[in-house]
Amino acid sequence: MTTALLTDHYELTMVQAALDAGTANRRSLFDLFTRRLPEGRRYGVVAGLGRALDAIDAFRFGDAELGFLLERGIIRENLADWLSDFRFTGDIWGYPEGEVYFPGSPVLSVEGTFAEACILETVLLSIYNHDSAIAAAGSRMTAMAGERSCAEMGSRRAGEWAAVAAARAAYITGFASTSNLEAGRTYGIPTIGTAAHSFTLLHDTEEEAFSAQIDSLGEDTTLLVDTYDVEAAIRKGIELTGGRLGAIRLDSGDLAIMARQARDLLDDLGATHTRIMVTSDLDEWQIALLQGAPVDGYGVGTSLVTGSGHPTCGFVYKLVARASSDEPDAALISVGKRSKGKNTLGGRKFAMRRRGEDGRAESEVIGLGAPPANDGNDRDLLIPIVTGGERVYSATLEDARRRHIDSLAELPLAARRISKGDPALETLILDETGTLTTNPYQAAPVVTNI
Repeated sequence: MTTALLTDHYELTMVQAALDAGTANRRSLFDLFTRRLPEGRRYGVVAGLGRALDAIDAFRFGDAELGFLLERGIIRENLADWLSDFRFTGDIWGYPEGEVYFPGSPVLSVEGTFAEACILETVLLSIYNHDSAIAAAGSRMTAMAGERSCAEMGSRRAGEWAAVAAARAAYITGFASTSNLEAGRTYGIPTIGTAAHSFTLLHDTEEEAFSAQIDSLGEDTTLLVDTYDVEAAIRKGIELTGGRLGAIRLDSGDLAIMARQARDLLDDLGATHTRIMVTSDLDEWQIALLQGAPVDGYGVGTSLVTGSGHPTCGFVYKLVARASSDEPDAALISVGKRSKGKNTLGGRKFAMRRRGEDGRAESEVIGLGAPPANDGNDRDLLIPIVTGGERVYSATLEDARRRHIDSLAELPLAARRISKGDPALETLILDETGTLTTNPYQAAPVVTNI
């Protein structure tokens, strides 16, 4: 399926006007970044790169798409001819999936002609703003869960395809499984699921429902025990399995108290290996409160797939450099907005995470025009993604999961707090003169020569 019309109308009007003016082929560089993190967040998480690359590959205009655009008067014949064989031929580099980012981090840079880089704006922002919001929430949840497993269960609280993307983003940040079968098929994420309250209510008694589930799915199944009386349900589940029941699920009430009571009862009945899974509108704060409860796993839905109160990351996609003329070999010059509160830092950027001798991250350093000097402890952040129109990024979801673990581990310990706070790392800008300043999207600059 084509992704060409997953875009805003004005992307094509800009390309149409540039084509008419003869500037559509002017070499241009766009950055995708955020000026600030959502309020109180200490870091962001990059997710969506793999989906974005698939979207670029599928960004094709067929007869149906071109017919629609011409019929509505959105484009004219000269642009239709250009779009008919569109294929991105430029270069893309940026942060790999799973990496953490901060205000001003050049998460993605796209260089090509103005027309081919401009036209990708909406689809790239749609994917990155959604997926990275889910990943940021998911990272906070798995951090609070520690060694306990988390399952993504938010499909019914999101658009049908957004739910698939959300499961993917959650998996990058350490979620072990998803309830979404399409996410399992498309991305290979382990899927889980047993029964809802309706299955119990379908039968005349809870015993009949439990017996049917156990007969069908085996003794290792998970029984939902809070339809009627929790204690009676647990006793019946253990009786029916001879103490070999795999798990119970609690989905209502004071989960900390109920989990403790359930654990005591299970142990008294000899079902010491029966696990306890809890659900019921969990978020990172509730998971944190349950750290002392005898819980083995969490099922998270609404809060996860809505970014836990921040459903977008505030990413923008801005032109930061363009060729000085229409000549193919013209040099790039820095450009940027000067609007108050929406200013843009122009120029080609290089990103490095400055680390101390202990490997702990100290700051994010963005070099303008040249890479910052690496003292041997530091880590370069940008990788090639597309070169000459060909995809060179080949990392898997498992690679992204490992990247997230590693990048989070090098941050200061305060980064894992879920209480509101400033970004865990300060972003510093190193200009061509060697002057180091605070990121203009953050506090007032403090100038240092190095």
